[in-house]
Amino acid sequence: MAALTLTALLDHAAEQHGENLALIASGGPHLTHRELHGAIEKAAAQLRRAGVKPGDLVSLAFPNTLEFVVVFIAVTRVRAIAAPLNAAYTEEEFKFYLEDAGSTLLLVPGAEGNKAAEAAAAELNLPIAGVHWEKESGDVVIVPKSKIELAPELEVSSMSSYTDEALFLHTSGTTSRPKGVPLTQANLASSIQHIKAWYELSPSDRTLIVMPLFHVHGLMAALLSTLAAGGTAVLPAAGRFSASSFWKDIKTNSVTWYTAVPTIHQILLKVHKSHPEAEYPKLRFIRSCSSSLAPAVLEDLQESFNAPVLEAYAMTEASHQMTSNPIPAHGPNKPGTVGKPTGIELAILNDDGEIQKPGVVGEVSIRGPNVTKGYRNNPDANKTAFEFGWFHTGDRGFVDEDGYLTLTGRIKELINRGGEKISPLEVDAVLLSHPAVSEAVAFGAPDAHFGEEVNAGIVLNKGANATEKDIQEFCKKNLAPFKIPKRIFFADELPRTATGKIQRRIVAEHFLKDTSKESTSG
Repeated sequence: MAALTLTALLDHAAEQHGENLALIASGGPHLTHRELHGAIEKAAAQLRRAGVKPGDLVSLAFPNTLEFVVVFIAVTRVRAIAAPLNAAYTEEEFKFYLEDAGSTLLLVPGAEGNKAAEAAAAELNLPIAGVHWEKESGDVVIVPKSKIELAPELEVSSMSSYTDEALFLHTSGTTSRPKGVPLTQANLASSIQHIKAWYELSPSDRTLIVMPLFHVHGLMAALLSTLAAGGTAVLPAAGRFSASSFWKDIKTNSVTWYTAVPTIHQILLKVHKSHPEAEYPKLRFIRSCSSSLAPAVLEDLQESFNAPVLEAYAMTEASHQMTSNPIPAHGPNKPGTVGKPTGIELAILNDDGEIQKPGVVGEVSIRGPNVTKGYRNNPDANKTAFEFGWFHTGDRGFVDEDGYLTLTGRIKELINRGGEKISPLEVDAVLLSHPAVSEAVAFGAPDAHFGEEVNAGIVLNKGANATEKDIQEFCKKNLAPFKIPKRIFFADELPRTATGKIQRRIVAEHFLKDTSKESTSG
């Protein structure tokens, strides 16, 4: 089969399902696949006029909006690389990500802009353009916010190659620097095809996008897979997940399924128990991904909302999905597992790279057309990640006799806060930059709402004084809100191993052992 591209998949959807609704912005425009395709083509022409060339990296700092959807796809259509960023980053974080990615242009919302992102771009002398939807023409308009050399539109082939880089994201690692993950048109197209086939997505499907589109979860599973299937993606009225408007958006727009992190599912369950809807709409399925879903919560969801709940397993390096429980027509749903491989090869390896039998725990490893070829400019990480010819996920687990995967823990030390992967070393570095702090170790602590929350153990300099609130306020200058330690433990010394090394697991156990007896309000 010829190698597919994201561009080809979306073109095919526009040709085959042109009159079907592609995008609904609640309280705003409704675009058919043909209209969306036209808006993307016009935005692509504007990007070329702004000097964007094949291979250029364009950063985008947007909430979930129609403008983001159009301009993201337009960037990939001109064979450039789209790099979506969390719009809530601080100026320092934006500066790091823009510089590390080698960005050539920053795109932000035209009306409100993004103060922190624009300040970072200005410091890097990076061109900035605003993007807004023009109601009169029904098009996205890109307007320079800083000096951009406009050029005559070049006749550059818009026929994307499957080897073109299309998406660039950073993933937090166990090193001090987040790792850059380039994903090609073929990587994205393969992943989309796997997701479409696994859930039998069709033109009659509609999904409500409650996950941020700067992550592969929302971008790949919700938005692009739905569009490629000829279906309809609904952007919620609040612009993001809102428990108060969730079911209204589902009913009003005849949504057939949604995907979210366990945190969102738990919020919906909490609202259901206190203020249940008179009647819940019929959903084909509910998908859960990006963080572990407790079997008890899964059962509660299924019973409360009368729909199968399918837990999946994914990561950025695999262009999102690797495994998932199947829809009922394809096999049993096994709570506590993350299902079976979806279009990839999966193996459980021991430390020598040998494939383990069912029931034996080892490192979850994968390979397939959706997997990145390697981290950018990081040969050491690539050597470790691709040892023995497999991509190593850093997670431990086992498969059963039916091929269903159960995860048993992480080899990596990442903190998984409601699907947001946080590098503890990044938090360490900020804590250690506080003038009163001598030693600091960040770690993940169990949290009923987010799965894990950031905590930290700190030793102050002799004679120095600082409260938990002082440290948290200091962190706000350099860390996004979700990375700031919720609780800080102060100690005269941090626990060490017999050889004098600090291990996060041991530090976490030391500080968390008595928390059940204490108030954690801080």
